[in-house]
Amino acid sequence: MTIAAKFEIEYLQYLDAEGKQVRDDLPEFAKDLEHMVKLYKLMLSTRVFDAKSIALQRTGKLGTYASCLGHEAAHVGIGSAMRPEDVYAPSYREYGAQLYRGVQPREVYMYWGGDERGNDYQKEPARHDFAWSVPIATQCLHAAGSALAFKIRGEKRVAVCTIGDGGSSKGDFYGAINIAGAQNLPLVCVIVNNQWAISVPRKIQSGAPTLAQKGIAAGLFSIQVDGNDIIAVRKAMEDALERARNGEGGSVIEAVTYRLGDHTTADDARRYRGEQEVKDGWEKEPMKRLRNWLVAKGVWDDAKEEAWKAECDEWMDNEVNAYLETKTQPVSAMFDYIFAEVPADLAKQRDYVLSLENQLESKKGH
Repeated sequence: MTIAAKFEIEYLQYLDAEGKQVRDDLPEFAKDLEHMVKLYKLMLSTRVFDAKSIALQRTGKLGTYASCLGHEAAHVGIGSAMRPEDVYAPSYREYGAQLYRGVQPREVYMYWGGDERGNDYQKEPARHDFAWSVPIATQCLHAAGSALAFKIRGEKRVAVCTIGDGGSSKGDFYGAINIAGAQNLPLVCVIVNNQWAISVPRKIQSGAPTLAQKGIAAGLFSIQVDGNDIIAVRKAMEDALERARNGEGGSVIEAVTYRLGDHTTADDARRYRGEQEVKDGWEKEPMKRLRNWLVAKGVWDDAKEEAWKAECDEWMDNEVNAYLETKTQPVSAMFDYIFAEVPADLAKQRDYVLSLENQLESKKGH
């Protein structure tokens, strides 16, 4: 028998569910305990931010919101591995990566509150990243296009995109990784496999044993990691980014985690998944394992945890107030940013809406 090709998918993990090391060859960044504390603090900040966000939505101060509960290690691991000059194309819940790169919670709230100015990130390096992408998988093509531009320009930059397990079945995802393989592009695509595509479980999304192996068909380096282990995520990202930067091609990383909350605040996951499954997910969640590891190393304790939570609460109060105090855009804004030159029919609609607004203002004056 002649074998045309063989492949295998490596699984990478450094910390188990209880925070115990399962291998001794820690990457260099993980030996810097001060840095690991910084990463943990951002994960904790992200969780505080997430809880505040849901509270805002429940009180009518925010539109539909997509929670990141349980994804903190995957997202912070991605963002912290990137260089400032790299470009990130997110989907719609990777707040940990975005916070690391300078996105402000007030900008997240503006976006989910219906104000597109939230996508105009004010701080670097997020300022040159892509906006949130709710249409599933389209961000992968944006990242692939960026990667092609970097190659053409001879720039040592990498385009990174994130996508969910369900999104990895979309043609946009396959098109992006295919062109990355065919053109040897500096693209890193991370499949954040949280086991649920809204209400569709992973087991009926694909017959493949791993989602990482989808990258094999495109000719990309492919690996599966424990997405609840930030050391594993960060190490896989660092390796993938270095390969891409050195002209050695792109990668697909599958970060296996679990969505602890609802898909969005418009969802009720109790309708389609059991209570025991969620309890099992909490046993493997990312915060506990990193905290236990840091405590065992003697660099974290309960007092530090409570002090940091208090700082996070103050930080979030300031961000929420900044969001709530943001002045709304004029009605004309909905017409101003669609066409370079407003077509006659839209101009007519704009004039009509502005006339109604003027009438209302006139009545207020009386």
